[in-house]
Amino acid sequence: MKTNKYLIVIAGPTAIGKTSLAIHLAEKFNTEILSADSRQFFKELSIGTAKPTLQEMNGFPHHFIDSHSISEQYNVGKYENEAIELLDRLFKTRDTAILVGGSGLYIDAVCKGFDELPEADDAIREKIDLLLTDEGIEALQKMLAELDPVYYKKVDLNNPQRLSRALEVCLTTGKPYSSLREGKIKSRNFNIIKIGLNTDRVRLYQRINDRVDQMMHAGLLKEVKSLIAFKYNNALQTVGYKELFDHLDDKTDLQAAIELIKQNTRKFAKRQLTWFRRDNEVKWFEPEDIEAIAEYIKTRMA
Repeated sequence: MKTNKYLIVIAGPTAIGKTSLAIHLAEKFNTEILSADSRQFFKELSIGTAKPTLQEMNGFPHHFIDSHSISEQYNVGKYENEAIELLDRLFKTRDTAILVGGSGLYIDAVCKGFDELPEADDAIREKIDLLLTDEGIEALQKMLAELDPVYYKKVDLNNPQRLSRALEVCLTTGKPYSSLREGKIKSRNFNIIKIGLNTDRVRLYQRINDRVDQMMHAGLLKEVKSLIAFKYNNALQTVGYKELFDHLDDKTDLQAAIELIKQNTRKFAKRQLTWFRRDNEVKWFEPEDIEAIAEYIKTRMA
C-alpha cells in the first residue's frame, strides 16, 4: 500500500545521543516523538532512565514518557497497541512521527509486531529461574495454566525448559505464548525509515561513564531509596537500580556500586548494538551527523 506517512525510527546504544537527535528532527519535520524506552514510561523513574527534561524537550510533545506508574502492570503487548493507536491519530494531521529508544523489542513491536518469539530480558528470566528453584516445577505449571491455558494443555508439563520459555514470552509480551508461535510480520499503514547511531567503542564507553557520574550527581541514589517498596519490580531489576539496591542492602560499598553500574551499562550497550545490527534496514551514522541524517531522511521520503 502506497502512503506518504513516515515513521522515523532512531535506535542505538544508551548514552549515544538519540534523544538530542529526535528533538532536532522533530523541529525540522514539525512533528511529535514517541519513546521506545521500556523504563521511561514510569513516572517514578527519572534520573536512572535519563529522561529528557522539559527544557530539553523544547516544546515538542513526547509520548510514553511518564505515561504510567511503576505500580501498574505494563508490557510490550500493551505498548504496541497504544503506540499504533497513537500513530493512527498523529498521521491524520502529520506526515511524519519519530520513534526513539534503545529497547529493540519495543521498536520491533511498533514496526512489525511480533514476527518471531521475543527474547526475555534478564530480569524476567531470573524471576522464572528463582521461582523454579524456590518453589519447584509445580509453580511454573500453575503460572502457565493462568497465563496460557491453551499451551498448558499441549506442552510437556514435566519439561522445565519448555515451561520456562513459554512463561518468558508471556511475561515479556503480555500475550499468550500460543498466540505468538505462528506470528507473521504485521503490515503497517506507514513507511518506516530506520536510523542507527553509534561511534567507536572508546568514545561510547566514555559517554556511558560520564552519564553515570552525572546521574549520581543528580541524585540517583536518592531516587533509588524512594523506590525501595518496588525493588522487585521487573523495571527496577535493571542497570542503575539493582546495583544501588545491592548497596543499600550492604552487599557493596557505594563506589563499587557505581563502578558496577558503569560496567553493566557498557555490557548493556553491547547487547543493544547486537540487537540493532541484525536489522539490515538500519542506516548507521555518527551522533554528530545531524544534517546528513536529515538529508538521508528527505531522500527516502522523496
